[in-house]
Amino acid sequence: MFNAILTLIRGRAFEAEQAFIDRNAVPLLAQQIRDAASAIQSARRAVAVAVAQNEQEKSQHAAIAGRIADLENRAVAALQKGNDELARQAAEAIAQLEAERDASEKAQAQFTATIGKLKATVRASEARLQELQRSERLARATEQTQKLTAACDDNSGLATLDEAEETLARLQAYQNRCEIAASTMKEMDAASRQATIIEKLANAGFGAPLGPSADDVLARLRDRMNSAA
Repeated sequence: MFNAILTLIRGRAFEAEQAFIDRNAVPLLAQQIRDAASAIQSARRAVAVAVAQNEQEKSQHAAIAGRIADLENRAVAALQKGNDELARQAAEAIAQLEAERDASEKAQAQFTATIGKLKATVRASEARLQELQRSERLARATEQTQKLTAACDDNSGLATLDEAEETLARLQAYQNRCEIAASTMKEMDAASRQATIIEKLANAGFGAPLGPSADDVLARLRDRMNSAA
């Protein structure tokens, strides 16, 4: 008997909760739409920041390329004058800059891929938000019409079904954004770990080196000098 009473109390509490949600479905949906719009605006800002960072990376890459070209010209001049010591120092600097250049190119590739995914997510979310906003306006109009015409309970129930479906669509949009963000972070973390392991192996002498060495650069410059001669 006691268990039956507890079950009945829980059932009445559930019914009261559902009735409260039904009576406030429109303002609930409106607030959910405002929350969604705010989240999309934050996503837009995140995309803008990522684009700005990528542009900075491109500027740094161009500056590095300019320094490499300048050092190569100076190193060739040093070799032509027989100053091998200065030429080697320049070659070492060039090797370091080329490693920085390669790292910048990889960073730009990651930025580009991530920005593309973020933009696609934002566009899809904006489309769903616009549909929700249209449906919310329709729901408000329906609610006002029902109040004016004193619609029967069955019609009110149908309106509540529409609102519940729109609320569910909002929830699915939010979950989709979360899944995409989590997937992107996992991909970036995995790529970073693999790159670190490969770099350690290369530095230890296992496999081909990841970047050019000073000797490689110096040999290339000697070949250029000999070709010019």
